[in-house]
Amino acid sequence: MHRTHPELAPIGREIIARFETVNASRDRALNEGRQIIRLAANTIRAIHRNELEEAADRLAEAESMLRELVAHLEPFPEIYWQGYVQDAMKEYGEARIVLAMVIGAPIPPPSDLGIEDAPWLNALAEAASELRRELLDALRLGATDRAESLLAVMDDAYDLLVTVDFPDGITGGLRRTTDQFRAVLERTRNDLTLTMTQDRLERALRQAEATFTRVP
Repeated sequence: MHRTHPELAPIGREIIARFETVNASRDRALNEGRQIIRLAANTIRAIHRNELEEAADRLAEAESMLRELVAHLEPFPEIYWQGYVQDAMKEYGEARIVLAMVIGAPIPPPSDLGIEDAPWLNALAEAASELRRELLDALRLGATDRAESLLAVMDDAYDLLVTVDFPDGITGGLRRTTDQFRAVLERTRNDLTLTMTQDRLERALRQAEATFTRVP
């Protein structure tokens, strides 16, 4: 059979070679993205257990892996902007922001973390939601000042998030994340208000009892 277009075979080989390169980068992004997400989750668990040294170690590992992955994907924007890469950024950003919030450090901006704006905003919302656990732990220990301080951080985060009014395609579904955070924030505010009201009532009762017992 006579072939009229012999140039097609080398063109096909070149395309397949490029696809193989892209596919290998996609596989790496999927694999390392899952590892980054796992490291971020372990970081947050360590923070809640007050194991800050372990949290710092896990964060350093996640940061190194993410930076190397981002550099590797620079020639492959079609992979870089896939959801699994952005999710890894979000989870890493959440862990970094949770740590900053818990220890009272400045919250790092997206540029410092090496992540995009939309993952950072979603990370902020989820990190602030994580503070509910820290706040409830503080209440159980009777540390109401600490609990009030954490609620103020949550309020600050929400005040920023509600000003970001853009389509979900730009913000990565931020509106839904913010709505979920708002529900967590209100439950937390109610819990703190109830606890502080009960504390004031108990103090008033103790004072009244002390006054009554002193009456001759």
